[in-house]
Amino acid sequence: MKYRRLPSHFSRHSLSMKLSILISVICLVAGMSAAILMLKSERKQLIYEEHEALKHSGENFIKQFEQIIYNKTQIANKANLVVKQQLFENDLSQNNSQLLNINLAKNEVVRSTSLDGLSAAYIPVDNFNDFYRNLFYSSEVLWKIISPTLTKDFFNFYFISKDNFIRVSPPNWALQLEVNHKFENDIFYSVALEKNNPSRNPVWTPVYYDDIWHKWVVSLIVPLYYKNEFLGITGSDLIFQDLIKHFSVSDKEQQFFIFNKKGQVLSHPLINNLVAKKEGEMNQLLQTTDLVPDHLQSLVQLAIKKDMPNMPSTFLEGDEIHLVNIHKLSPLDWYIGVYKKRSSILSDLDELEIKFIGLFVIYTALVVILLHQTLNQLLLKRIRELVLAVNDFGKTKGKSQKLFAEESEDEIGVLNGAFKIMADEISKHLKDVDQRMIEKDKAEQKANRFTKAVESSGSAVVIADAQLKIQYANPKMSDMTGYTKKELLGSSILNIVSDEMQILVDDIELDLKSRHSWRGDTMLRNTRNEAIWVSLSISPIRDLDSSITSYVASAQDITFVKDSQRKMEQLAYFDTLTGLSNRAYFRMQLRKSMALASRGHYSFALFYFDLDEFKRINDTLGHDAGDQLLLEVANRLKHRLRTEDTIARLGGDEFAVLLSGIDTREKATDVAITIQETLSNPIKLINNEVIISASIGITLAPDDSSEEEQLLKHADLAMYEAKAKGRNTYHFYDPNLNAAAKERMIIENELRVALKDKQFELHYQPQIDCRNSEIVGYEALIRWLHPKKGMISPVKFIPVAESTGIIVELGEWVLWEACRFAKRLEDQGVVNNVAINLSARQFKDTNLVLLLSKILDKTKVSPKNIHLELTESMLMGDIEAAIGQLHELKALGLALSIDDFGTGFSSLSYLKRFPVDILKIDRSFVKDIPQDTSDMAITAAIIAMAKKLKLDLVAEGVETKEQIKFLEDNNCYIVQGYYFSPPLSEANLEGFRKTLGSQ
Repeated sequence: MKYRRLPSHFSRHSLSMKLSILISVICLVAGMSAAILMLKSERKQLIYEEHEALKHSGENFIKQFEQIIYNKTQIANKANLVVKQQLFENDLSQNNSQLLNINLAKNEVVRSTSLDGLSAAYIPVDNFNDFYRNLFYSSEVLWKIISPTLTKDFFNFYFISKDNFIRVSPPNWALQLEVNHKFENDIFYSVALEKNNPSRNPVWTPVYYDDIWHKWVVSLIVPLYYKNEFLGITGSDLIFQDLIKHFSVSDKEQQFFIFNKKGQVLSHPLINNLVAKKEGEMNQLLQTTDLVPDHLQSLVQLAIKKDMPNMPSTFLEGDEIHLVNIHKLSPLDWYIGVYKKRSSILSDLDELEIKFIGLFVIYTALVVILLHQTLNQLLLKRIRELVLAVNDFGKTKGKSQKLFAEESEDEIGVLNGAFKIMADEISKHLKDVDQRMIEKDKAEQKANRFTKAVESSGSAVVIADAQLKIQYANPKMSDMTGYTKKELLGSSILNIVSDEMQILVDDIELDLKSRHSWRGDTMLRNTRNEAIWVSLSISPIRDLDSSITSYVASAQDITFVKDSQRKMEQLAYFDTLTGLSNRAYFRMQLRKSMALASRGHYSFALFYFDLDEFKRINDTLGHDAGDQLLLEVANRLKHRLRTEDTIARLGGDEFAVLLSGIDTREKATDVAITIQETLSNPIKLINNEVIISASIGITLAPDDSSEEEQLLKHADLAMYEAKAKGRNTYHFYDPNLNAAAKERMIIENELRVALKDKQFELHYQPQIDCRNSEIVGYEALIRWLHPKKGMISPVKFIPVAESTGIIVELGEWVLWEACRFAKRLEDQGVVNNVAINLSARQFKDTNLVLLLSKILDKTKVSPKNIHLELTESMLMGDIEAAIGQLHELKALGLALSIDDFGTGFSSLSYLKRFPVDILKIDRSFVKDIPQDTSDMAITAAIIAMAKKLKLDLVAEGVETKEQIKFLEDNNCYIVQGYYFSPPLSEANLEGFRKTLGSQ
């Protein structure tokens, strides 16, 4: 222990000082408590008086507000009476209606502006008659007289009849109203209807937005009845912000806010500027919930709930407490809250509190000084002598010869005697303690060397008792497992062995019982439930009599070695993207399954499938989205199928599944349906949501084949048959599929012969303007006239041509032939367009522009008469490259058309960048018109969008008069379909033209 020199004076640490302060504090607390109680009472009185003042201000505010409301209501009533007398009881027209400036728009509305420009009138043309012709004049005369006066009190003044007639001053409303506007839908008209206002009194509307004036207004509406019949309304609007400016409170420190019965704060200093800038739609009520602080909103809801004539309360705003008194304004169902900062009320009282505190502090200081001097003389001298004696004894470790003061009869004298006896006893024991400390230091040095060696070890070390309960763990064990030393101590060594290695725990216990040691590789678990591979050694610690008292265990981390082995296996047998088995592992499992099946009593099913439209999604949304889609599909398959089933990704979007124990088609069907349902749920890809499906080929072993390669071929054939059936389905292998594959090969060979022997011809389907039944163009469609099989449908040979690449050569022939046909039309004096379909391969061909330039040059056809049709999906791969290709085609003078619009993945943001001229509405949207209202809505939307983008339109697949009618009603006039004609050979076109001309 280190002893410091005693101070000559204890200053603030002396007992006399502490006692003096204690007594003074007690006096101070008593006095302050009395003062606080008095000041608290005074605060309550001041707050009560201020609430009364706020109540009085609020009442004056309400009286002022109600007087203004009353005056404006009286003016509105008188104006309503004048309108009724002058327009319906007297006759002001005097047959001068011919002087009116009436604008009569065909099939629209009648509008009239007064000669002085003070007012205007409006009525739908369907309601216009002689009565309203006279009313136009008589109301103009009346408004010329009364509107200058009324617009001083109101923003405007208007009369609206039940037949949608309006006379208004200023004239903006009547001049800007839309043709089909219905006043019965407006809030300022509907509130005065008899069903909403049976009392027929003047009505104030809520605050709403007027999109003609772009202002928030409140309207005063008076219903107009003549001979007990509702004829309409007279109304006046007040701009809400101007109305609020009329009001003020007498006290400059007081402010006010207004809210309605629905809890919307209409006016408040915090939001008035925001409300003035806020915009909305016609008839939209003022909503300020998002602008008002929560504490103010809570106060508003409380006032509405209590619904009292006036309600005193408080609220917090800007770190300031405010007193508020809320009054109800009945005519408008509004509430007015007048409020004031509480700090401004209590400022004088706060100054008084400071003075009180100052006086009490001075009083306390004087008491402390007086008591300190008294106690210092009575106690401090004798206590100081005792402290000096004790301190000297401590410094000399009991060897001091300084005597303690003589014992006396008071408390301090007895204390001196007790210290003297204690000093003698301590001196005797100090010698024994010194010897023991020397021996302890030597033992600690030896233990420290051993502890530092274990603590610094690169291996995890624990020491456990005979029952394997951990008594010590070095830092490396905590670093390795994440458990703190406190968590490890007392637990069993075997408790940190991972759950996956629990089968090994029994072996460890058995070896420890028999051989008292164990060594091997195992996994430990850490706090993050991660597996840690270690080389673990457990050895016994024996006592002098060779009995085992404890065990020492050391562990070295070999996770890296194990991870390297696992990664090598993962790379060899599993797909890096999805984690599914790869082709090598799948073929290995297939060979095992085939071997089991060859021995009998074992069956399995092989599913082979890919994802429908995956390429289009990959091209449209990008490869990252495609990878995300594959990963989601893999996760769904792993979740829904059994753990014993082998799920593999063979490459791209191709998947295969081995299902053990499946011996019937019924069982396989159940699994196929499960897979399709699993994949049918929407998948979120970046900012897009897609629905994917799969075409599944199924083959059963050993029934379908006992050979590995043959089984894979059968599954592949079954999958392509599922695709041919329309995708999103499944198909079982049957021997006929071999014949179908052979047929596709035959078609491919015959296509090559057909091109060489010119077995193809073009048919042309007319495009008709249904307004005058004139032909405006044709779509060129290829037909194959086989010398033996006759006419072969394009549905049968076009997919084969696409998949084999023959479509490029076939497409070039179509371009040549269609351009020659267009030139023959020009030579005949027939100016019609010819639409030619381009395939995806043709469009991506870098020589396309050069080829078309050559064809146009050779055939001498006018480029503007050639329309190239492209599908949406062709344009959605490399967008920038597609746009560049389109501009090169446009530079040749060709017209461009998007075929089958609405069926692909195109983005409207890209559509406006494409230099296209025509949209062709796909037949899938037209065929169910008028039965399917959804198709009607989609078709109408496509037409409207095309009109906005200034694109021409052609509707495909038109077959009924009802479809013609719907398209005409929606401004789409160019149609193509069997209603007028199927595709015709060139020889039959002339006859069709004559037939069409005679209709």
